[in-house]
Amino acid sequence: MTRRIVRTICQLAALTVVSIVVVYFLDNRFRVLPSALHNVMPTHHPGLIITDITVTTCSRVNVFSSCKLDADVWHRIEKDLYLGSGWVSSAYVHIKRKKEEELKADDKVVVDVKVGRLDPSNGQKGEENERWESRPAGLWLKRSAKRRASDSSKAITAVDVLFGADAVDPRNGWETVGTGLLLDTAGEGQEARLSIRRGKPTTPPKTVPRINEHGKFKIMQVADLHLSTGTGKCRDEMPVGYNGGKCEADPRTLDFVRKLLDEEKPDLVILSGDQVNGETAPDAQSAIFKYADLFIERKIPYASIFGNHDDEGSLPRAQQMALIESLPYSLSTAGPEDIDGVGNYYVEVLSRGGSKHSALTIYLLDTHAYSPDERSFKGYDWLKKNQIDWFTKTAKGLKKAHEGYTHIHMDLAFIHIPLPEYNDPDLPRKGEWREGVTAPGFNSGFRDALVKEGVVMVSCGHDHANEYCGLSKNENGSPALWMCYAGGVGFGGYGGYGGYHRRVRFFEIDMNEARINTYKRVEYGEVDKRIDEQIIVEGGKAAPLR
Repeated sequence: MTRRIVRTICQLAALTVVSIVVVYFLDNRFRVLPSALHNVMPTHHPGLIITDITVTTCSRVNVFSSCKLDADVWHRIEKDLYLGSGWVSSAYVHIKRKKEEELKADDKVVVDVKVGRLDPSNGQKGEENERWESRPAGLWLKRSAKRRASDSSKAITAVDVLFGADAVDPRNGWETVGTGLLLDTAGEGQEARLSIRRGKPTTPPKTVPRINEHGKFKIMQVADLHLSTGTGKCRDEMPVGYNGGKCEADPRTLDFVRKLLDEEKPDLVILSGDQVNGETAPDAQSAIFKYADLFIERKIPYASIFGNHDDEGSLPRAQQMALIESLPYSLSTAGPEDIDGVGNYYVEVLSRGGSKHSALTIYLLDTHAYSPDERSFKGYDWLKKNQIDWFTKTAKGLKKAHEGYTHIHMDLAFIHIPLPEYNDPDLPRKGEWREGVTAPGFNSGFRDALVKEGVVMVSCGHDHANEYCGLSKNENGSPALWMCYAGGVGFGGYGGYGGYHRRVRFFEIDMNEARINTYKRVEYGEVDKRIDEQIIVEGGKAAPLR
């Protein structure tokens, strides 16, 4: 009796599996299931399917030209392909898109995109029987009218526009089309390139930073990348005449960062502002994607804050942060909406193993841009009272949770614009002070708040040629807080000041001893040396200068 029951169950299970496979096959080819069931099938693409792509060009001197198509049929990607640099012309990419269930029998689905002057099927092996459709600006589409085409892994479900010969798209499932659109543009900086996504969107991978099994953790601070749209132009490059005098800012900057990522293998990257050189980045998205691609490719988590130049181009801070938040391995977040700035937040670095206790807390705050009161306080803006109150409240609230950590918990902070206390010539310091400290004229008291809450180190960027760590002391003369500069890394930003070489600062943290060791690596000269290596924290407290 028992054997018969088991046999019957096995037969029913086998029949169920076969039925599911058959239904899946039939639905994939002939769409036999109702939408409510089809939509949950693995190959279904929720959302929209691209059915056509075109480019429109219009001229301000031709009143009959238009860059607008029927909005009920076409969606325009709101990026002028000339980036506003055309004397009289503008151009835009338009896409047709439909929900899968709205596709009609005569609708075609875009399954491939190429750009070129010739039909891609000409002379290409395996393409002789493929039909490519021509569109303006050298755009070629391969479209399929087969019923199951919308479920194909080749179906294109989203289109974007990036700019520059060095454009990359680090988002999951996205790829740049190999050649820039064929427009009448002057210079590669305006080279518009399509980026496409196939299939359904995926959740970007995130990671929780954690102390390694040896109790160590390494932070790489990348300050002042100053990336452009396109390859950019070098400023104050050293040495003069390097590489035959040909210096492209962004490739040289990113090659340097790439080299250090591979050699130093940091556990976390802090981007401390001015990643984007707003003046030369009319498409900030393209600049952001270039630096993010380095970390995403290596699966290294990164956290960013803004400087005074990031939002001087095409995107305000809130939109940039929303974009950065959506990228793989990004730990960045906009922070509370009820306080000043975008990007006031903290990152917890967990203890080794599977522990859920925090070993390090890293505070990141937005230091804004230019003074809101130039008459009284010239120069740069300052951290606002509600930001400092948020920091103080957050730090106090986290202290109880940190009591569960079995070693000494440490708090660090990163900002872009230096605090007024950096501008003290009597500070014990290690490293070069090459230029004036461009701190805010108004002191809002953030240094005192950091010391009161036990933060042992704060590091900034902004003044590219300054790269010292200075020790701020308590009233009794004991060490209170190390205040470091990273030194600027980007060739798109200024250098100069006595032959300054671009550099990056590292923080090696040993939780076994509650010790922080810091040093810099340079792009030219003593490229393998740890410059100005020093211990700044010992036993969880700011250490005296040695």
